Amino acid sequence: MAEDVARAKVLVVEDDPEVSRLIARKLNADGHELEIYDDPKPVLERLGTGGAWDVVILDVGLPGMSGIDVLHRFREAGSLASIIMLTGDHSAATATTCMRAGAFYYLTKPFQPFELSAMVESAARYARLRLQLAGAPPIQDDASDSMLVGTAAGMRKLRSAVARLGSQDVSILIQGESGTGKELVARALHERGTRRAGRFVALNCGAIPESLIDSELFGHTKGAFTGATTDRPGVFVEAEGGTLFLDEIGDMPVAVQARLLRVLQESEVRPVGGNGVRKIDVRVIAATHVDLSAAVEQGRFRQDLFYRLNVVVLDVPPLRDRLDDLPMLAAHFLKKHGGKSPPSLSPDALEVMAGYAWPGNVRELENALMHAIALHHDTVIRPESLPAQIGARSRSSSQGIKVPAFEGDNELLPLTEAKRRASAAYERSYLVRVMEKAKGSVSEAARLAGLDRTNFRRLLQRHGLEPTTFK
Repeated sequence: MAEDVARAKVLVVEDDPEVSRLIARKLNADGHELEIYDDPKPVLERLGTGGAWDVVILDVGLPGMSGIDVLHRFREAGSLASIIMLTGDHSAATATTCMRAGAFYYLTKPFQPFELSAMVESAARYARLRLQLAGAPPIQDDASDSMLVGTAAGMRKLRSAVARLGSQDVSILIQGESGTGKELVARALHERGTRRAGRFVALNCGAIPESLIDSELFGHTKGAFTGATTDRPGVFVEAEGGTLFLDEIGDMPVAVQARLLRVLQESEVRPVGGNGVRKIDVRVIAATHVDLSAAVEQGRFRQDLFYRLNVVVLDVPPLRDRLDDLPMLAAHFLKKHGGKSPPSLSPDALEVMAGYAWPGNVRELENALMHAIALHHDTVIRPESLPAQIGARSRSSSQGIKVPAFEGDNELLPLTEAKRRASAAYERSYLVRVMEKAKGSVSEAARLAGLDRTNFRRLLQRHGLEPTTFK
């Protein structure tokens, strides 16, 4: 299992040793933590006293007690685990019974290992969402910060760096795509530092006209230019004793960069139209979504200013590289914007969100959930309440794919199961096509698919596809 994929605690209750071995072999390879029983009695004895599992895999035909009855006992005990039912019965009636009893999904035997992996991953994701909505504290390390939600490797590394750097007055450059939360990182550094009693002042350098940016940064005197009817201190003076966050500094005009460099070197500002200077004591944290090294080579950013700001670099990962944080982030925003009784997300809605690329990152996620909260019905947000662009990929995925809505006896499958099978079939077909086009190169295929290599490899493993077979 890739380093950034969250481990799940999985309970398996299956009396067929061969099936148990198959499950154990696959889920252990995926990196999950397993407990396996062939009898439900010892499991039921632990309900309410322990066994905080994320996913439970239950065989329908257990000795002495039906798996459906065990499922009912889990739900009566208030377990938040996602329960996957295993059955050798291919009839839709059995599937419907499982789903109505509160199962997350059901899986018919024999099943493919990649099907099991995909289902357990989805089930664990949904269990984490339910746990967060139920009020459980985020599972984070000792260096966690309440402003930085997430347990993915990139976020753990970022929080650890924030904890170490908060009390140090070194220059910090925060890099990340738009919407990843660079200002939250800067605020966390401020709150963890010795300047937390002072003000935190943020300025977006790319949102201010070039004619006004000097005034915004350094202040101006009355009459310095048309419209300057009063003195203005500027953000350096406003942040005295605290932290000044210069966002999107890569968009700052080159001429202004020279004046900013002098302020940083001399620790003093001269307001526009003024004759005197004022000493300042401010910590400056800068952020950018552009490659400043490339901007220096192209002459769009001063090299001396780059070195002045580039003492320590913090990288904020994009949301597509930390999709295991999606349940925690979604629960965070549902609680933040959902009122006293925030809605939940249906499993289908969460899967649609997990399949989206999130070009606008965490900011887009927050806006999408605010949109869904405003338009949803009852207590659950379903895919149709999400913004149209998020569901577009899910809808287009089924085009040209024969949806397996019926079993061999022509009984209708539950919608959730039919969609899962259609999605799995399309996903595998897509991976085969893109690997063929890339001639077996994982890096090139990941680029064509718009995914990072780690997540792309995980998809190949999930579907049992070996890159060497495409070369």
